[in-house]
Amino acid sequence: MTIQAKKSIQLFTFMAEMAEDAAGTLEKVKELGFDGVELAGYGNLDADTFRAKVEELGLEVSSAHVPLEQWRNDADTVLKELKVMNCSYVAIPYLDDEEQNETGYQNLIAFMNELAPKVKDYGMTLCYHHHDFELQHTMADGRSALKAILEDTKEAGVLPEFDVYWLQKAGENPLDWVKAYKDQLKVIHMKDMTTDGKAFFAELGTGGVDVKGLLDELQSSSLEWLIVEQDKTTKTPYESVKESMTFLNRYEEATT
Repeated sequence: MTIQAKKSIQLFTFMAEMAEDAAGTLEKVKELGFDGVELAGYGNLDADTFRAKVEELGLEVSSAHVPLEQWRNDADTVLKELKVMNCSYVAIPYLDDEEQNETGYQNLIAFMNELAPKVKDYGMTLCYHHHDFELQHTMADGRSALKAILEDTKEAGVLPEFDVYWLQKAGENPLDWVKAYKDQLKVIHMKDMTTDGKAFFAELGTGGVDVKGLLDELQSSSLEWLIVEQDKTTKTPYESVKESMTFLNRYEEATT
């Protein structure tokens, strides 16, 4: 069964390589079989050169991670640049430690509700990418911070960008979240986690995350982009990503 969603790579995976040779790294991304990239900056290229390179390679900019501080400082500049990239989804990727409290989460929710319509005006959709800490904090009303964020920004059009590693790390079953939000999913971080007690980042199919079960479920979802990310690795990033792509290719072959 062909995976319906297109495949993208979160370029944070190649942060060091992008800083040294972004153009060459993008060429390797294309060789690995990806359809697009999720931005985490432009490496050693400026925005115009980066855009020209992805267009030359036939890659799409699936999405982008933009730090909250940049959104707060100059959202319009961020959005103008991403619109030129033909980016569809933009995510707030992280909440600083000092804001991971009741007030911080409420402020984040209010900010996202204000930002989402502006993002929509530029033809994009705002998403929230979580880690494990949003599931470890209980709000005053008894909900997890992640539930509060997703439920209280839904009306404004904010979508989840689930990270299956961080869901599992927090003791959750990623499949439960995918099933509950399958009609709101457009982008997802597909990752795995080691089972050796260290809960380290693993290549797809080598750890304890039910990647196959997730892929099966996502076939009937609204997902547009399946995003591979390897935050850290004991190998080279290229080796890890190649292994994950091999798993995805074998999944497609086995279910055809």
